[in-house]
Amino acid sequence: MIRLLYILYQICIGLPIFLVITILTALTTMTGCWLGNGHFWGYYPGKIWSKLTCMLFLLPVKVNGREHLHDKTSYVFVANHQGAFDIFLIYGFLNRNFKWMMKKSLRKIPFVGKACESADFIFVDKSGPRKIYETIKHAEKVLQGGTSLVVFPEGARTFTGRMARFKKGAFQMADELQLPVVPLTINGSFDIFPRTGKLLSWHRMELTIHPPIYPNGKGNENIKTLMEESYRAIEESLPEKYRNEADTSAQ
Repeated sequence: MIRLLYILYQICIGLPIFLVITILTALTTMTGCWLGNGHFWGYYPGKIWSKLTCMLFLLPVKVNGREHLHDKTSYVFVANHQGAFDIFLIYGFLNRNFKWMMKKSLRKIPFVGKACESADFIFVDKSGPRKIYETIKHAEKVLQGGTSLVVFPEGARTFTGRMARFKKGAFQMADELQLPVVPLTINGSFDIFPRTGKLLSWHRMELTIHPPIYPNGKGNENIKTLMEESYRAIEESLPEKYRNEADTSAQ
C-alpha cells in the first residue's frame, strides 16, 4: 500500500513539480551566467535544485567525511555511478563549488544542456589529440581558487549496481593539472532509480567523502596510482553486493 501511494505521489505531484523546477533552474542559470558572476550562478541554482529534488521525492540523505576537505583547494572528485540520483546527491550535498566533466552529447538535452554550457561545465571531446588538449586547457582555466571538478570515471551508470572499471580521463586531468583526487562513495542511488528503472523507489542515500589522494610525481605511474587508490577507497565503503564486477580496478 505504501509503495502504491509513493508511486501515485511521484507521478501526480513529484514529476510535474520536478519538471517545473528543472526548467526554472536552467533558465536562472543561463540568465545569471549571461549577466555575470558565473562562479555563483553556475553552481548555486543547481545546488538548490538538487536539494529540492531530494526533498520533493522524500529521500533522506547522509554525508560523511566533509572534514577531509579544505577551503580554497581545488580537487578532482571521482565517484561511482549507481543511478540518476547520483547527480542530485553530489550537486546538493557535497558543499563545494565545482564543475561537472561530462560527455559532449549531453549538450543536446533541452534546457539542461544549454544551462551546463552557460555554467562553464567541461564537455569532453575525444575526437582528436587537439580537442583533448583544448579540454585540459579549459579545465586549467576553470579550476582556480577552490573550484573543483566532479567526474564519474566508470563513464556511465551501472546496469547491476556493481562498480565497473575506471577510465583514465579524470586521472589524466588530475595528473596534468597536479590536483589531488578525492574519491566519493555513493550508496543508495541504485536502489532509488537504477539505469533500467521507470519509477522511483524510496531509499536513503549516503555520500562518503574520502581523504584526498595527492599526486606523487607526474606521468603514467602517478595516473595508475591515483586510479587504483581511488577505486579501492570507493569500493571499501560499498556493500559487498555492489562491489566490483571486474577482475581489475582500472583500464
